[in-house]
Amino acid sequence: MATKISNAAMFGLSPENMSSHEHLPLELDSSFLNTSTIIALCVFFALLCACIIIGHLLEENRWANESITALLLGLCAGGVVLLVRKGESSHLLKFSEDLFFLYLLPPIIFNAGFQVKKKRFFKNFSTILLFGIFGTVISFCIISLGVFWIFRKIGVKSLSLKDHLAIGAIMSATDSVCTLQVLSQDETPFLYSIVFGEGVVNDATSIVLFNSVQTLDFHNIDGLTVLKLIGTFLYLLFTSTALGIAVGLLSAFIIKTLYFGRHSTDREFALMILMAYLSYLLAELLNLSGILTVFFCGIVMSHYTWHNVTESSRITTKHAFATMSFIAETFIFLYVGMDALDIDKWAESKASAGTSAAVSSTLFALVLVGRAAFVFPIASILNCVQKRESSKIHFKQQFIMWWAGLMRGAVTIALSYNQFASYMRKSPESALMITSTIIVVLFSTIVCGSVTKPLIEAVLLRHRKPMVSDFTDNVSLEELRVLLLESGDPSNSNNNQPARRASSLRLLISHPTTTVHYFWRKFDDRFMRPMFGGRGFVPFVPSTPTGAADESSSA
Repeated sequence: MATKISNAAMFGLSPENMSSHEHLPLELDSSFLNTSTIIALCVFFALLCACIIIGHLLEENRWANESITALLLGLCAGGVVLLVRKGESSHLLKFSEDLFFLYLLPPIIFNAGFQVKKKRFFKNFSTILLFGIFGTVISFCIISLGVFWIFRKIGVKSLSLKDHLAIGAIMSATDSVCTLQVLSQDETPFLYSIVFGEGVVNDATSIVLFNSVQTLDFHNIDGLTVLKLIGTFLYLLFTSTALGIAVGLLSAFIIKTLYFGRHSTDREFALMILMAYLSYLLAELLNLSGILTVFFCGIVMSHYTWHNVTESSRITTKHAFATMSFIAETFIFLYVGMDALDIDKWAESKASAGTSAAVSSTLFALVLVGRAAFVFPIASILNCVQKRESSKIHFKQQFIMWWAGLMRGAVTIALSYNQFASYMRKSPESALMITSTIIVVLFSTIVCGSVTKPLIEAVLLRHRKPMVSDFTDNVSLEELRVLLLESGDPSNSNNNQPARRASSLRLLISHPTTTVHYFWRKFDDRFMRPMFGGRGFVPFVPSTPTGAADESSSA
């Protein structure tokens, strides 16, 4: 019976809605195929189709995007369900964090790593890490301290220290999905790269911080508690990344060595999907960050594994991963919209409208302050370090980065449920935290999300000549190779003395990212690609054009 209840809860169903029949699972009237399950699936799939159609019609609209469309459709569908059931019960709209973390989030994050423009991503890698890791930690500290100080004045006094720290991690998770729908990779490549990279790293960092908070014992707080928190955070960060890289390399080695494509391209595609998902499950099994693991697994697979499969598999995987990610994203916003009208949690909070508004306003104000506290200072520090004017992040870009990161989404709601749902019936303030989180998500997504695209057009003037180039004049790899071989002192160019090789350390200081990329490319070409394949590796498959050409040439 427990398995049947969990299967029903996966689709937002409650035990009360399940059939009372206790037949064998193979019978057609079993609880897994009851009417409530079929109705829930029909509603969600119909709404998914409606979101795709409406999103296509609103593609050029300045004020709407698919995330907002899905959220509003979810709210409307939730209202219809409440009317049909006369407001008696809304358990059909129950949010399941297991469904989100196990089935919906992995394809989104994996596709983000698989489709990322690696050259631009790693070109701005140091900037992305500063905003994504250090920025998130700063936001976490400010929100946690603000909640601890302000909530007591509002009257919310029953939350523990772990709850306050958890709220800081929950509210630090941005919604990069909605943001990237209004940013153009072609018109604003630098901003897109920074916001995209920071969004993924931010989500991973927030979840790592959340998991770190859960592992600590706050009943015995001493001077080592902060050090333990930092140590746990760094451990989860590096081990999760290493696991994702290891699984990605293993998939590349297996596919390159065994040549699955000579018999079946379906096996190649299936193995890539299963190993990517396996990396996420292994990370969760080992209490690591599944988001960080599957993200770097996607990057490694796109760099090595994808080039080892046949041409037909390359086309299939690219579109299949993007499609699964798109459906999962839309499903999440529909789910969040419908869950927002779950009247049970609003009743269990037992909070007045004034208290609920005060808590929600406090949380969103802390989000505003927490993001501003690291975006502008970190950007100013980077501007002081950068020598080139074109490499600096101007104030208009800083403002867009600050605004684009204000939206909160499904990760925030899922973490909030993870922290407070089990205590919701015992503590009304736990239910208040969930409802306040929903208000923040709805407000930030609908209001901030609808204003972002017009704001970008007004502030950045993207239809005019850009004021700042997106690092296009940085030294290239070929120029760096010449610098490494030529003399570092131009005064010696007219003498007969042999040219002195430029110092690698000096080049690393002057062009750190490009220099690291240059030496990585040399290491990659010499050691990694011969073992794991990658660009330039063409598997011999007789059914492919490459294989046919090889056969004709050998004949």
